[in-house]
Amino acid sequence: MSFSNTDTGDKTADPYKATNKQEPELNEKIEDLTNFIEACKFGMMTTRIESSGLLVSRCMALAAKEGGGIDLLFHTNTESGKTDDLKSDPKINIAFLNSSGEWASISGEADIVTDRDTVRKYYSPGLKAWLGDLGDGKHDGGPEDPRIGVIKVSAKTATYAIAARTVLGAGIQVAKGVIKGEAANVNKLREISEEEIKQWRQSNS
Repeated sequence: MSFSNTDTGDKTADPYKATNKQEPELNEKIEDLTNFIEACKFGMMTTRIESSGLLVSRCMALAAKEGGGIDLLFHTNTESGKTDDLKSDPKINIAFLNSSGEWASISGEADIVTDRDTVRKYYSPGLKAWLGDLGDGKHDGGPEDPRIGVIKVSAKTATYAIAARTVLGAGIQVAKGVIKGEAANVNKLREISEEEIKQWRQSNS
């Protein structure tokens, strides 16, 4: 099912996408995406609430990457609402945005990992500031605290847009677009399919 509100005949209804979409080699698409994610560090994690079906997003700090950089790991308190959401529906989206308007959206499925080897591997002392020490000798915010888990997001698809020009160059393109009625060519708009991600993960894991 799709939505349309008009008929543009033989002309594209989305000239921005037609002008800015690129299809470089897979390694370039993945490398630019992972570099952008690393630079952003913080992303918005979107999950679905079981009781209402509504979506909710939370800011999360990237803890690590696997799968050749395409699978994302985040620390979590296992007793929080997001783990409840993911237990009922593992489908997830992670979105990144910087102050220049560059963005990335990664859709996939999440696993809640609680084995201590994984937790120790990615543990950060800074987690104590978020979990606290309950004073019972067990829930102390340390690497053995059973509340600490890892959310592993296995990417299925990704879409992102990063700048193709300098700020000045982009400004000129936008001004020209306003005057001539042409879509501005300012971004590297890229899509990474599920098949491409499978291919990348198999060759880089």
